Amino acid sequence: MRTELVTTLKRRATDLLQDVAATREPILITQHGLPGAYLVDVESFEGMRHRMAVLEAIARGEAAVREGRTVSHEEARDRLGRWLK
Repeated sequence: MRTELVTTLKRRATDLLQDVAATREPILITQHGLPGAYLVDVESFEGMRHRMAVLEAIARGEAAVREGRTVSHEEARDRLGRWLK
């Protein structure tokens, strides 16, 4: 992964955006020698957001099972049947 200074981002934002779009490789932006942000292309960012949403849904489901908040297959089928009408 490439690293650039925040001053480079300020001076060459258009070039960096073009590079990220072309390579789809994130760029780490540093400020005062410390990581400050990642510059990523839109498609990669949206994909990460989608994957996070799926993982959060799985975690909520696992928590529901641990807490006993489940229903039988028959009850789920009945609830869905009523909901879909």
